[in-house]
Amino acid sequence: MKLIKNKIERNGSGTVTLCPEEPEDMWHAYNLIRPGDILQARAIRRITSTQETGSTSTARVQLMLRIRVKNLDFDPQSSQLHVGGQIMNETDHTKIGQHHTLDLELNRNFTLEKETGSDGEGVGWDSIAIEMLKDAVDEGGKRRAEAVAVVMQEGLAHICFIGQFRTILKQKVEMSVPRKRHGGGDHDKGMSKFYQVTLDTLLRQMEFNTSSTSLSSTETVRPLLLASPGFVAAGFHKYIQSVASTTTPALKRLLPSIIVVHSASGYLHSLSEVLQSPAVKAVLADTKYARETKLMDDFMEQLRKETNKATYGPREVESAVDQGAVGPGGGVLIVSNRLFRSQDVAERKRWVSLVDRVRDVEGGEVRVLSSDHESGRRLDGLGGVAALLTFPIIEEDMDSD
Repeated sequence: MKLIKNKIERNGSGTVTLCPEEPEDMWHAYNLIRPGDILQARAIRRITSTQETGSTSTARVQLMLRIRVKNLDFDPQSSQLHVGGQIMNETDHTKIGQHHTLDLELNRNFTLEKETGSDGEGVGWDSIAIEMLKDAVDEGGKRRAEAVAVVMQEGLAHICFIGQFRTILKQKVEMSVPRKRHGGGDHDKGMSKFYQVTLDTLLRQMEFNTSSTSLSSTETVRPLLLASPGFVAAGFHKYIQSVASTTTPALKRLLPSIIVVHSASGYLHSLSEVLQSPAVKAVLADTKYARETKLMDDFMEQLRKETNKATYGPREVESAVDQGAVGPGGGVLIVSNRLFRSQDVAERKRWVSLVDRVRDVEGGEVRVLSSDHESGRRLDGLGGVAALLTFPIIEEDMDSD
């Protein structure tokens, strides 16, 4: 996301103008925009006019509209974001108060305004919104997918991109493969065709340059995880090696990045198991995803050991903060970004206030996990908020508060 203009005031109100440059940016926009905000963007509206003869004609006109946001509809598969609300500026073709849905587009600027008010209805650019804005603005290309995974079984493959903030299914490949029969070659032919289609789809999604045999200075080959029950992933690996040595030499650039691991099935839910593999953890050790996964692993380990140095749930975590147990020396507040999407202003302020208190007053660490990653979903299962503590807290003490 490119930051075009920043006019955020000290009181938290103000506007920013942004330009989404890739599909991932729509996810960031979805997290930034909240009901009650004011959004300005280019719109295309269908206009019907009646001629003097009584005939009607329809035309599509481009307008620059400002709307007061009412609702958002984000499609994670296609990374499309539709924002609905009431029009705030009158034009030749629209009136104030009419409803319109703005479809945010790549490489088209939009301006987002957040207000603060004495009535408590506006939260403005609070600390979480500012942090989300910093995450959204990507000047160094750091948000590209950190790894690509193909979770597969005979006739089925799920191609996923593992990014810093979410894991997204890019494409599903599904084909009918004949069963193995003694003396028959239909199964092998079917698997070869399946591997070919999967590889073609994978390269297209990765935007892999098959015309060059050398790695350019701007191209990074990300880890490629191949996972399956049985020998399907290993067979796919051998197929890629075969193609690289015969028809497509450029694929040799891809071979060093491939890791073959076991999974229970070729379905998407097996991806979490794949990412827990020691081989995969070693490769992804320096990624944001791995750091978040390790954080949740450490938290769950503290729970299993019953050290009383880990707690979860809204009331329990707030009580731990009240007792000063989430401070320097190991204290970590872990919050799901899902809590900040709440349309209840008071609910959002509750969690923003807790984050600010731990970070700025108590001196503890705060980690906001994406609910679109496996680690964030684990946290959501615990109520969306948890904490590693600097010293043990007895549960009875928390109950008495």
